Amino acid sequence: MIFKETTIKGVYTIDLERRADERGYFARTYCREEFARRGIACDIVQSSISCNPKRGTFRGMHYQRKPYAEKKLVSCMQGAVYDVVVDLRPDSPTHRRWLAVVLSLSDFAFSSHVSPLTSHASGIFIPEGCAHGFQTLTDDALVLYQMSEFYHPESAAGVRWDDPAFGIRWPFPPAVVSEKDRSYEFVIPADSKREPI
Repeated sequence: MIFKETTIKGVYTIDLERRADERGYFARTYCREEFARRGIACDIVQSSISCNPKRGTFRGMHYQRKPYAEKKLVSCMQGAVYDVVVDLRPDSPTHRRWLAVVLSLSDFAFSSHVSPLTSHASGIFIPEGCAHGFQTLTDDALVLYQMSEFYHPESAAGVRWDDPAFGIRWPFPPAVVSEKDRSYEFVIPADSKREPI
């Protein structure tokens, strides 16, 4: 596994170290020891997948509040997604900053909607206190989530993907968004003239 630090404290992109032969390749997607060597304590207790048939589908920006805050390891197993993390930790030096990375196991060709400066990775590690979401760049995108905490509906929370408090730039307007994701409140009201932070 190849870890790279990002511009948000505690967030890492992860690429596969592939061992290839005539059958294809084999690669490790999680190793507690490799995480620990980088000072990351992350024991996976739950895994989920989301299947997204339509390009442009949006999911996010989700997190769990304390005492059930969770760390996540997210990978796109099929297709490609524009994956975004927002730092919500008040005491973090990167509070309210966001970053985007294209997740895909293939060598995804950047479309005109995604900046060629956007990094590409197999997966991303997201620490507690950060919101996470993505927009699909292809049809039939399959996303794998591995979490350090069990799902607790009473602790589930989120922020708006279009909140001017963050100023996230998405590749294109969302084609599919759930009512739940639309229901999150703005940190800064949508009609505010305030500049994004």
